[in-house]
Amino acid sequence: MKKTFALILAVLVLAACTLTGCGASGDSFTVGICQLMEHDSLDSATQGFIDALTEEMTAAGKTVKFDTQVAGEANLCTTVINTFTAKKVDLIMANATPALLAAANATTTIPVLGTSVTDYNDTFAGSIPANVSGTSDAVPFDEQAQMMIDTLGLVAGDTVGVLYCTNESNSLIQYEAVKALFEAADIVVEAYTFSETTELQALVTSMAGKCKAVYVPSDNTVAQNDSIVGTICTDKGVPVFTSYGGAVCYASLAIDYYELGAETGRMAAQVLLGEKAVSDIEIATLTPSVVFNEELCAQLGIAVPAN
Repeated sequence: MKKTFALILAVLVLAACTLTGCGASGDSFTVGICQLMEHDSLDSATQGFIDALTEEMTAAGKTVKFDTQVAGEANLCTTVINTFTAKKVDLIMANATPALLAAANATTTIPVLGTSVTDYNDTFAGSIPANVSGTSDAVPFDEQAQMMIDTLGLVAGDTVGVLYCTNESNSLIQYEAVKALFEAADIVVEAYTFSETTELQALVTSMAGKCKAVYVPSDNTVAQNDSIVGTICTDKGVPVFTSYGGAVCYASLAIDYYELGAETGRMAAQVLLGEKAVSDIEIATLTPSVVFNEELCAQLGIAVPAN
């Protein structure tokens, strides 16, 4: 009788688990993270996301596991995302525009949060999917352009080179924005574009020989190789200004990518805890801060403003 009862009880427990999902009771979640490539800004955003989401879920008495994958290049993001959808993860965090596009194309049911993406409306041609939201690394281009004009003493007729990769659609948006702003001050703007990193050294060498200053938008490909840009331009005495900060930049008006990722992590907690649907979360931006690299400014002969 005892054995029969134990067998019946085991069958009932198994049936209950099948119906309700034992081990998936809503206390444990799996999040897939697809990061386009390795470089400081994207790495910081991913870490901020993990730290903030872990903190929020722990405080709620829940656990979260992360499957973090670095695609390496844009066309491999789809492969990474497909592994997440096959595993039926609870949420996907897409770090950079190609990762976000791959995620949005792969699923309409799994919540997707992007980060390190400049313009969601442009990325989705004005129609952001209902399961997509996140954070934007957009910064005020007018203030960036004015900061360069003021700190470098740029005047009408000076040439600013804008360096970006043609494979990144958000970089073109940023180029067009700063071009209009500089040209309003009669400053000449030249685009220096590339599609393969093998072209970068020769391109930057040419740019540094012709331009008084260089502007780099939030371009992941340039950022991954910005030591090349910094070395060549600094050797030629040409200051570099980037939208994302970094050691090669004499000054920046940029956001903190760790905090950008952390804000995305807090959004993810709201979704996983059932507090908000993704469609109810607005795209968020951060307030940028001004940072001067005093050592590089001294090397380039740039006076850091007293304020």
